Amino acid sequence: MRTGVDGEKEGVREVKSAARTVELLELLSGLGQAASLRVLSQRMGVPRSSLYALLQTLVQRGWVRTDATGTLYTLGIRALLTGTGYIDADTRTAQVRPHLDALSERTGETLHFARLDGADVVYLATRDSRHYLRPYSRVGRRLPAHATALGKALLAERTDAEADALLPDALAPLTASTVTDRRVLFAELAAIRDRGYATEDGESVEDVRCLAVPLRYDRPATDALSCSIPAARHSEELERESLAALRQTRSLLEQSVVTEAFTSAAT
Repeated sequence: MRTGVDGEKEGVREVKSAARTVELLELLSGLGQAASLRVLSQRMGVPRSSLYALLQTLVQRGWVRTDATGTLYTLGIRALLTGTGYIDADTRTAQVRPHLDALSERTGETLHFARLDGADVVYLATRDSRHYLRPYSRVGRRLPAHATALGKALLAERTDAEADALLPDALAPLTASTVTDRRVLFAELAAIRDRGYATEDGESVEDVRCLAVPLRYDRPATDALSCSIPAARHSEELERESLAALRQTRSLLEQSVVTEAFTSAAT
């Protein structure tokens, strides 16, 4: 929808109380730890009295919870149930799971299925490595797209102007290897478009190399698959084998999505 003045979208004015509620829940989710009323008020620029009333309403409904002192706030269980409901109802995630299982059997490496959401990628499904690897991902985790192979694979499906519009003004580093220079990032996106896959070398998690391919059942692609390999076990041969497995899985998955869409249309 087009956004007009004062938050209007094609004649529909934004509901301020709803917008503030969503902003609060997103802030609590992004913080990843308990926060005080003072911190939340400062971050949102909302008077404490107004925010306190909103917090108490959300606490009563299970969307927010407090600690034993009643002074620190985190997301409540209702937020988890809603997130789980999203994944359970998502047809793409359901279609990907069996292919992810087969890919896991073939590679034995850590695998991710993620979706682009603004400037971030959100993990919707993962499969752990059969080798020892410190866990660093989980369903629902959100990471900056510019710092991950998954995100770069999806940004490369867009023009530089489209990618630039999604990215924040400053590209924050997650590790010392994260690309934070826009010119360097766009040069990398151009290379990804040429070769058809993205790489990451310790940019979101130190000592982990990652390969990712976009899933083009939607255009531009919003979903991607990745395979992560610890730097200690990485080799060119293992990377070639993993990339071949990713590409084959992508082809099978894209074909199954098209076939299912065709079958549904025929019935």
